[in-house]
Amino acid sequence: MKQPRPFALRRGEVSVAPERPAMLGDAVFAVTITLLALDINVPEGLSESEVAHAVREVFPAVGAYLLSFAVIGVLRLTQHALFTLIAEVDRSLLYLYFALLAVVAALSFPAKLLSEYGRTATATACYSGAMALSIGLLWTMNLRLLTAPAPAVPEADPGRLRATVRRNLLLFLVFATAIPVAF
Repeated sequence: MKQPRPFALRRGEVSVAPERPAMLGDAVFAVTITLLALDINVPEGLSESEVAHAVREVFPAVGAYLLSFAVIGVLRLTQHALFTLIAEVDRSLLYLYFALLAVVAALSFPAKLLSEYGRTATATACYSGAMALSIGLLWTMNLRLLTAPAPAVPEADPGRLRATVRRNLLLFLVFATAIPVAF
């Protein structure tokens, strides 16, 4: 009698249709954007004369929200474009994608730092680091499809992948360079 094999993720065994992780990603991106918006508020029970001051005080949070919304939107569009090139998500792509989603889910923290302490080097470096890590993970996923194209759709254009890899590398370098520049 054959013993049942224990559950283990071995190299090459994981293969998932791209729709499943992309749906999870949609949810993570949506929740992250929602969490960003929850940080924008003014105290309750203010007198009429205090409202204008409270609104002025919340402007940095609105600015950080708008910046983060735009960046997260671009990350989401980039991730969506990537998934149109994937026929099957293998183990390495899945791990990279989960790492990306973990970073995206935590983006409300550096956004809050930026809104509250935007004039500090630490807040700028944390925000830039989170963006660099997100873009670096997308870059790695695109590079993976370019160098080992087995999970890619047959019509994936290597020229388009190379251009995306170059563009993501440039964005990564911009955000990574901002970290030491902030200090």
